Amino acid sequence: MTPVQAMAGRAAEAGPQAPPIPPARPASVASVASVPTVAIVEGPIDVDALVRAVGDPGAGATVLFLGTVRETNEGRAVSGIDYQAYAAMAEREMRVIADEAASRFRTRALAVHHRVGHLAVGVPSVAIAAAHERRAPAFDAARYVIEQLKRRVPIWKREHYVDGTREWVDPTGGAVDRTPGELA
Repeated sequence: MTPVQAMAGRAAEAGPQAPPIPPARPASVASVASVPTVAIVEGPIDVDALVRAVGDPGAGATVLFLGTVRETNEGRAVSGIDYQAYAAMAEREMRVIADEAASRFRTRALAVHHRVGHLAVGVPSVAIAAAHERRAPAFDAARYVIEQLKRRVPIWKREHYVDGTREWVDPTGGAVDRTPGELA
């Protein structure tokens, strides 16, 4: 059972008031969105659109963080990663984190996109853009968002290794013994 299936099963058990699992949205940012903007996306992250989304003539700094799939993890050669998320829940927590960062660091604009699906080595899985009058708070806001996202947002990853094996990996550490989200 995948993590998303486990979350869907829990939602179904909760009864009719449980929200349905909405599909992830395409990766583009159509226009300057409300600040901050967050999204779980299925396709490639449009970095240029994300930077445009936080564009502000009053910002002296725009920081862009890209988290990419790396070729090794804990000494093992990686060929790719599958990311899965319960989109509604993940976006809700991403919004809370983005709101915290915007308030704490007083950003002028903030945008966060995380991709789901199978990603090859070198492909961006997460992008965070932060705009502020000064560079230090822009960097601090982006750092806060990525650290909190990895700790709190229900996004699961399964690494595929060059030797043909694969395993679910705890985003805050190493491999896990069971599929994240499995019912105990």
